[in-house]
Amino acid sequence: MHAIVIDRFGGPEVAVWTETDRPTPAPTQVLVQVNVSGLNFMDAHQLGGGTPIQAPFVAGVEGVGVIVEVGADVSDLKVGQRVGWHSGGQGSFAEFTAVEAGRAIPIPDEVDDETATALLLQGTTAHYLATDAYAVQDGDPVIVHAAAGGVGVLLTQVAKLRGGTVIGTVSTEEKAEVARAAGADHVLFYDGFSDRARELTGGEGVAAVYDSVGADTFDGGLAALRERGRLVVYGGASGPVPPLDLSRLTFGGSLSVTSTMVVHFTRTTEELRRRAADLFAWVASGELTVNIGARYPVSEAGAAIAAIKSRNSTGKVLLTH
Repeated sequence: MHAIVIDRFGGPEVAVWTETDRPTPAPTQVLVQVNVSGLNFMDAHQLGGGTPIQAPFVAGVEGVGVIVEVGADVSDLKVGQRVGWHSGGQGSFAEFTAVEAGRAIPIPDEVDDETATALLLQGTTAHYLATDAYAVQDGDPVIVHAAAGGVGVLLTQVAKLRGGTVIGTVSTEEKAEVARAAGADHVLFYDGFSDRARELTGGEGVAAVYDSVGADTFDGGLAALRERGRLVVYGGASGPVPPLDLSRLTFGGSLSVTSTMVVHFTRTTEELRRRAADLFAWVASGELTVNIGARYPVSEAGAAIAAIKSRNSTGKVLLTH
């Protein structure tokens, strides 16, 4: 088979479509023929050596495909079944990949491959952010940074489903249109966003800020919060957040800051599949839509990674097979 094999760390140029051995599933795994792969910032971090994984490895952590072989200890999945995954299997940028059965998510017939892939990691992230990291309540004003991105578009919609008022931030007018189409009530550029958010909330501030940008937006996010508000950091596209003096939280209004990862909100198979089931149901009912920003052949994964690193992409970037 062919796959994107990373034999050394570097930039997008190290993502090479290479002939390699087809994986053999362990007793607890299923072998999947990949139909669509999802691209995430994690993939760029892996290429650069920013995660614990060591080279050589096959890139990609997310995708949708059809099971072609089932491990000896797997009883709840079968050959021919369509599944997705965003953890439990390294090597999704390939023609075949082995996935831990407990991390495989059955895909309902009414959800197509591309939509399902767009909902896996980014949709699950949006789900836990709005329902657990800070559970949006009816009437809550919240800020969604990078509101035109893959997570931002979905998070805006989930927050709205829960009754929130969404203030989205973006960097360009083109992205502002994407955020508005996703349902953002107000769309701001980053410069001065905290003051503007306070104006929009009558001086009170917002209940929560969902921040995937990091260093460039952290201070403004704290300034935008209302008393007892929460800043949820789930990424650092502009760099890591600097050390924080806790007295800023106390005197800022008993604020709270949390830094989260999706793995901590999908520990069990039941939780993983429950979140996915909610997302699939919202799509089937028309309450949630996905935004496919771009499609690249899987063999051109390097070009796709370069695009997301530029921060010029919107929506979900997919790799087609």
